[in-house]
Amino acid sequence: MTRAPWNRRIAAVASLGDENRRKLFDFVAAAGCAVSRDDAAGALGLPRSTASFQLDRLVQDGLLAVEFRKLGARGGPGSGRPAKLYLAAVREVAASVPDRNYDLAAELLVSAIEESTAGGGSARDALERTAYARGQAAARSKAQGAGPSEARDAAADDSFAEFLAAEGYRPEDDAAGGLVLLNCPFHRIAAGHTEVVCAMNGAFLAGAAAGCGIDPARVQALAIEDLRSHGAALPAQCCARIRPVQEPIS
Repeated sequence: MTRAPWNRRIAAVASLGDENRRKLFDFVAAAGCAVSRDDAAGALGLPRSTASFQLDRLVQDGLLAVEFRKLGARGGPGSGRPAKLYLAAVREVAASVPDRNYDLAAELLVSAIEESTAGGGSARDALERTAYARGQAAARSKAQGAGPSEARDAAADDSFAEFLAAEGYRPEDDAAGGLVLLNCPFHRIAAGHTEVVCAMNGAFLAGAAAGCGIDPARVQALAIEDLRSHGAALPAQCCARIRPVQEPIS
């Protein structure tokens, strides 16, 4: 599943900097069912108006959701208006500056270990298969159109760029019709385990390209000196670029 946009995750974390909002979120998330503002206010010893305001702010920031339901056994006309109830929209929220996705790396690595342990094959091969499948599944919903056409290719490229942005890669035009990726979501672990993590990343990107209807071979791994020839290399820049459609693939 594609993550929420980075700015929304940052805003959600910032929202929890308020002590009352953090306590209210913890209470609702731990409840296991939808709760009313009266329940939350009573449990935390807050004025009802304060609880109501802060609960609605948590809804606005994407941390809680709302449902309306009549409480008690009585129903039908005369039974009163449905109560406004709150439930967790997410179970946890995380964001980093710059944007990183170490949770994804952990999931891919553990899945690969499980696959290689069960089947007795290469852990490296399992990791690349797992990463490709995850990228393809995550991006497939962005595939558009059918049949070869310039319009479909442009839509697929736009869809892929949107996916890359949502995943934290910071895609930028390389002035040649391709993309450079200015941020590596796995930067810290890639620095110490470059070969494995970059192979995982390349397979994930290739799968995502396929999921968006783009030739996976357009994902090209580059050395740092090659990155500089395609755009300004940054300390945490991704080691891959996306080739333009017309560029020959050797």
